[in-house]
Amino acid sequence: MRTVLTTETIAPHLRFRLWQEMLLDRIGPVEQKQIDDRPFQGRIETADVGDIRITRVAESGLRTEVTPATLRRRDDAGTVFVLIQLAGRSKSSQDGRDAVQGPGDIMVLGGRPNVHLSSHTDRSLVLELPRERLEDFLGPTKVYTAFPVGPTSPGALLAANFFQGLSEMTDDLAPETAGRLSKIGVDLIVASLAERLAQELPQDLYGTVIIQRAKAYVEENLADPTLDPRQLAAAMGLSLRRLQELFHRQGQHISDWIWERRLRAAGQRLSDSACGHLAIAVIAYGCGFSNSAHFSRRFKDRFGLTPREYRSAALGVPTP
Repeated sequence: MRTVLTTETIAPHLRFRLWQEMLLDRIGPVEQKQIDDRPFQGRIETADVGDIRITRVAESGLRTEVTPATLRRRDDAGTVFVLIQLAGRSKSSQDGRDAVQGPGDIMVLGGRPNVHLSSHTDRSLVLELPRERLEDFLGPTKVYTAFPVGPTSPGALLAANFFQGLSEMTDDLAPETAGRLSKIGVDLIVASLAERLAQELPQDLYGTVIIQRAKAYVEENLADPTLDPRQLAAAMGLSLRRLQELFHRQGQHISDWIWERRLRAAGQRLSDSACGHLAIAVIAYGCGFSNSAHFSRRFKDRFGLTPREYRSAALGVPTP
């Protein structure tokens, strides 16, 4: 990671102002206050891995608040922050919940007003990632903000260790590798949050968690042409009828969701220059279609273009 600010070589009376300026540039507008009169100390290190921005922060005691006013000043409201506590203890409040984070805890904040209090020995990794990467699988973030998952959870422990290790090797990663590793990291966070939500949520929200787990399973198994509602229900440990009921509550059908995810994945790969060397049939098979004609027909029904026309339009190359 690259060190972009350390207060060690800065005059004490300038430290906090320069800190605020750097934080504004890296994380966005926030309101910050020191919680006592001691000279401020801090360090910020940064790295981007795929579509995740990683910031390692060491800071003395601060009160950081995201307000409606600071939210209006943000350029991009489509991201969310995941905090991994490395040392010290911090306190956070959002969406009516108050939480305390200790070393190894993982917690989601962002998108709405929140308050974060750091201790004098606070060190953390702050991950900024597209909100949809979480909401596609876990539902609205307001359900699990300020909802820490501790290191006693195997999933959380694995996710925290993964990102600590990843932060140490960011300079050596090729872009394609970085993209793949960022996806793995988000999957680990999703899995650890889903595990905690299943244990803690009231019964009326548990069905939502099951749906998000099912959707995550679909994402991981898109290439399997045999993936169908019955197989998905078995993987979730539910009867097909029960899983269908849960999907129907959200106005969805299991088979429609699976086909939609296959088509969207195919569209993403057809528009990715890194996949430009792959034959369309190979992309189709990789998304779970066992018949090229069936794939082309469904794809055109969904996007209004044949797969070949879609790729040409996305990559700006003429159709052969």
